[in-house]
Amino acid sequence: MKYEIKGEPFPVVVCNLEAGEDVKCQRGAMAWMSPNMDMKTQTGGLGKMFGKALTGESLFENVYTANGGNGMIAFTTGVPGRILSVDLQPGQTIVAQKRSFLASATTVEMETAVTKKFGAGLLGGEGFIMQKFSGQGALFLEIDGSMIEYTLEAGQVMLVDTGSLAAMEGSVQMDVETVKGGLGNKLVGGEGFFNTKLTGPGKIWLQTMPVSQLAEAIKPFIPTGR
Repeated sequence: MKYEIKGEPFPVVVCNLEAGEDVKCQRGAMAWMSPNMDMKTQTGGLGKMFGKALTGESLFENVYTANGGNGMIAFTTGVPGRILSVDLQPGQTIVAQKRSFLASATTVEMETAVTKKFGAGLLGGEGFIMQKFSGQGALFLEIDGSMIEYTLEAGQVMLVDTGSLAAMEGSVQMDVETVKGGLGNKLVGGEGFFNTKLTGPGKIWLQTMPVSQLAEAIKPFIPTGR
């Protein structure tokens, strides 16, 4: 599969498929396509349906196949942001925020990921349930706002504000750390009580405008009903 990511702040990934090649996507992600793209809707079984329900994804996914020749299909994000593309290799895993899946090769597997420490799930930025991707092939994830990438060395630590973690390699460890300072800092500092603690080695991808913060930012400008 060849692809190109275009456009801001509502990006699109345009995938060019060879005859017989297929790609799967989150329900409603398709924006446009060539007329020879055939669609099939699938669930992947009860286990995967349960995992999708926990992560907030649609219970169904669409698989598009180029029929009778080369085909083209484009997928768009639901909120302003970026599209993270990862060419997964055998043995590599990516752990991402809930609802981040946009599209991928059908050889990429998605499953529910549970953070190792219960406190990290309840108090960290991304919740107890996340998404884990493995297999081989192209993977496309939605990022809220701009995207910043870091590569952490073994033992290197990054403290991340709630919701700012978009994705990380499976080798990165996730935990929580109490915000430093007294109770006043926690109550009026605007940063909450806890930060997400990420420990290398591995890559992490951070986002500048989590959709929850975007919703809060525009809420004052939405007319209320009488």
